[in-house]
Amino acid sequence: MLRSFYECHLEEGTGPIINPFPLDRFRRGRANAHHNPMEPFRHERQGRYRPRVPKQLPRRIPDEMFNALFAALKYNRDRALLAAWVSTGARADELLTSRQLDADPGQQLISRVRKGTRESQPLPASPDTFVWLRLYQEDARRQGALRGRQLPLWWTLRRPWRPLNYHAARAMFDRANDLLGSNWTLHDLRHTAVYRMARDPQMPLTDVKWVLGHAHLSTTEIYLAASQDEVIESVLAHHARRARQPVLPPAPAPGYDSASLDVLFGRRP
Repeated sequence: MLRSFYECHLEEGTGPIINPFPLDRFRRGRANAHHNPMEPFRHERQGRYRPRVPKQLPRRIPDEMFNALFAALKYNRDRALLAAWVSTGARADELLTSRQLDADPGQQLISRVRKGTRESQPLPASPDTFVWLRLYQEDARRQGALRGRQLPLWWTLRRPWRPLNYHAARAMFDRANDLLGSNWTLHDLRHTAVYRMARDPQMPLTDVKWVLGHAHLSTTEIYLAASQDEVIESVLAHHARRARQPVLPPAPAPGYDSASLDVLFGRRP
């Protein structure tokens, strides 16, 4: 934007002599312009003097904070949603568009429509998810909510019955955040689910990639990095283990026995 601004003034003759935001010397035009989606992106430099944005690790909700958020919710519908998000790893809007036939408690699966391909994909969920889902469905049945296999799975809690959208779900989550003074987002629940799966040594990373719907395994690998709190805890545990180890006396120097060393250091006359 700034480069275009100065280019416009250069053409009008009302700006500086040179553009302070030039392109790379070996490239003309936008990076990866007219990219073929069937080929990988080429490594092209951005404009000169442009600062690089540091890559940040995805935020995850610690287990104790997640338990506090879960306890702050008032309705079984919200608890079922939170349990489904954190166990399936689905995006917030993907899960909210599920229909009643997409929940299969017998197979322990919840289907979602993938964001990129728009194909239906079944996702395994935790047993607790279906317990809270059943409680929510019983509450909705008693209140007279609409029922039907092709109807939405998630409804508002008051009449007139409307499908629960993303903004209403985010408002529900923000109210729980306000009670705890935190600032977690709905997408952090997806990151939390991925961290739990990726850090499980018995779960292959390729399975995690399939659950998330990533196109490249390198995108899933960013969740293998430990957070700052985990690194600090691991290092402190290392120091604690070192402190519990017995301190062995140094081995005698070659050519000296223990009696000679006692005399040498004045421990024996």
